[in-house]
Amino acid sequence: MKLGLKKDEVRLVDFTSEWNEEFNRIKMEIIDNTNLDGKRIEHIGSTAIKGMSAKPILDILIGMDALHNFDEKIISGLKNVGFLRLRVERPGEIVFAKFTDNTYEVKTHFIHLVEFRKELWNNLIFFRDYLNSNETAKEQYLKIKMEYLKKSSKGINEYTDFKEEFVKNIFNKIME
Repeated sequence: MKLGLKKDEVRLVDFTSEWNEEFNRIKMEIIDNTNLDGKRIEHIGSTAIKGMSAKPILDILIGMDALHNFDEKIISGLKNVGFLRLRVERPGEIVFAKFTDNTYEVKTHFIHLVEFRKELWNNLIFFRDYLNSNETAKEQYLKIKMEYLKKSSKGINEYTDFKEEFVKNIFNKIME
């Protein structure tokens, strides 16, 4: 298994169970270095959807009681594991990335620090679980991803925008 994408690179690779093994390995490192509760660390994104082709980057969700007031030891603990805080501005989220080396050109993992069991946490967990339990939705999502790659590959923002309507429709199913 080889993880990693350069900035704005969009490419999909076939599913591998090694993604889950890597998540479990990193989760234990995070727990050991931050003392975070393992119940607040989840594998999300396409690498967490069984059988789904995905970008070769592992997405990890960490739930905090509050984003504006948490122990700075968490940041130093994540740094010990190799994660650096990114200057990404997203509402209700702090993003960290792990890189292949100190050129910082190829990202292999993302951490999404969000408020535990609040809207964003719930949406991301629901999306993963819904696609893992709904073969039709999983196939539709893969079709959208493949369609984007056939038409274009201008970067990660365009790729995310291309999938946005589908993702929001799944999020809205929480209310159903």
